[in-house]
Amino acid sequence: MRGPRGWVFRGVGFHAEPGSLIAIEGPSGSGRTCLLLALTGRMKPTEGHATVGALRLPKQMAAVRRISALAHVPGVTDLDPALTVGEHLRERALLQRRFDGSLRGLLRPRRERTAEAEQRIDAALAAAGLDRASLPKADRTAVRDLDRMEALRLSLALALIGRPRLLGVDDTDLKLSEAERTEIWALLRSLTEAGTTVVAVCSEAPQGALVVSTAKKNEAGTDTGAGTEAGTTAGAGAGAGAGTGTGAGTRAGTEDKPETRTGTGPEAEPEADTRAEPGTGTGTRTKPDTKTASKADRGDDDKEMGDAIAETRLA
Repeated sequence: MRGPRGWVFRGVGFHAEPGSLIAIEGPSGSGRTCLLLALTGRMKPTEGHATVGALRLPKQMAAVRRISALAHVPGVTDLDPALTVGEHLRERALLQRRFDGSLRGLLRPRRERTAEAEQRIDAALAAAGLDRASLPKADRTAVRDLDRMEALRLSLALALIGRPRLLGVDDTDLKLSEAERTEIWALLRSLTEAGTTVVAVCSEAPQGALVVSTAKKNEAGTDTGAGTEAGTTAGAGAGAGAGTGTGAGTRAGTEDKPETRTGTGPEAEPEADTRAEPGTGTGTRTKPDTKTASKADRGDDDKEMGDAIAETRLA
């Protein structure tokens, strides 16, 4: 993927089976979140391709979005601090039913729809390890009163309500203690055991995870730890959704293309002809200022027309 300041990530290739735990590792600002968004169909890459199950990116981004979900992505899945835990959960369940449910499901009696929504919420909370009864005010606990682990678990629960086959988590280990990191990685592993493929952005990958590194190469051209060399394989995939009984692997890769550039800046262009000021005597070719000349001519014409009108009125 290329942005206004150059390549965000490039030359990444990996493969993972369904139900894999993939860690996108690298320092902040190395393109980790952009890679996560590209794999889940939220951001269009500049070149290369990826296959999520039978779906190919970037041509089938909308289809990949329907089988994937995001959690804890700043600017994308932010929790509203003024809402309560219960309000967040009910809102997500309603949106899920409205946009992903079938027409027949929308026509069912309200009691059945409410019961199904509660089942989805309970299953998602159990998978995320969040107990509403343990919160200070249960469902009425405001998001601003949650600690970081509770907020992270709530974000995961909201994503799991849709029963995604591919789950993307950003900033997994940010501002967490060593014990909390161990706890959250254990939670994500439990999700993969249930069949969901998890792609998690982190600064340090846990043992046993498939690692995709976005670390940049230094100025000398040597690798600083990025897994972007030719033939390097790491992992990323889309796992089976809950209750589907089928799996979908993912393949992704980008092709490096040689580039030749001269000049400075991202898009260097040849300089235009230099215009010399009158009387400099430098010998540089000078272009006539046609715009100024045309304005002077128009001024003379206007003056002559005004004189003619005045004479006509006097006559």
